[in-house]
Amino acid sequence: MSVPSTPEDRFGKTMEQSSSEHRPTSRLQIWETPLMGSNRSVLEAFAWEEVMCRLVGQGHEPVAHIWRHTDAFVAGLRDRKLPHAVEAMERIRNEGSSVCVRPSGGAAVPLNPGVVNLSLILPNPRHAINIHDDFRHMAALIARSLNPWSNQAQTGEVEGAFCPGDYDVSVGGLKFCGIAQRRQAKAYIITAFVIVEGKGDVLAAEVRRFYEQAANGMKSGYPDVHSGTMASLQELAGVPSAAAYTASLVRTLRDHYPSAETSRVLTVNRETVEQTMQQMKLRYD
Repeated sequence: MSVPSTPEDRFGKTMEQSSSEHRPTSRLQIWETPLMGSNRSVLEAFAWEEVMCRLVGQGHEPVAHIWRHTDAFVAGLRDRKLPHAVEAMERIRNEGSSVCVRPSGGAAVPLNPGVVNLSLILPNPRHAINIHDDFRHMAALIARSLNPWSNQAQTGEVEGAFCPGDYDVSVGGLKFCGIAQRRQAKAYIITAFVIVEGKGDVLAAEVRRFYEQAANGMKSGYPDVHSGTMASLQELAGVPSAAAYTASLVRTLRDHYPSAETSRVLTVNRETVEQTMQQMKLRYD
């Protein structure tokens, strides 16, 4: 398991140092979407962010989007290429979950009310993205938001976890957060899921079942998900609820972005979001 045994990340800096060095702007609008019910497609959240990312590229202030869904399954672009991915996704839909393929990187992630999603939508006018800096920055924000309960968060890939990556965030070797990125021409999105409530092994079992069906005997080309690799912050640090963690996350964002606003309602044209949803469904599903 490639998880450091010290509070430093794999590139030699503490997550606190990484966060303090990444301050492209003090301006930020924090928008928390109310819990999305089972009657709403999870793709709506990604379409909203896609539209907002275009607006940020045109000069809108940077945005932090915090959202949750009651029951959804989000597959990655590479997952969709598995030979029986369509059948596996349809099975999950028939079981009552909203299903989509997201445009950002990463692999399959199940969502429920205990999973908090955070997206930072930032401008990139000079087309000069440093992926490592951005991922370290997101990992640092996630770790600092955990500080009321634990200061033991570390970064580094957790082997056997779902949606694996170099910037997995974990406590005691168990992953609770994964990070991905989505780029547009003049702006980009750094996105993370944070498992706050529930049982990590239950979510891992859902993902493992998806891959077993989608891969249909293939031995490689998808994450090999094991039990005992994922956990919630409730299990790891006694975080009481998704609401409590979200409140800490908002405080952390306001601390890092001194001019952050939370009172202004961010709206984008509903018809534009729906059109974007259809385009994304045709392109990725």
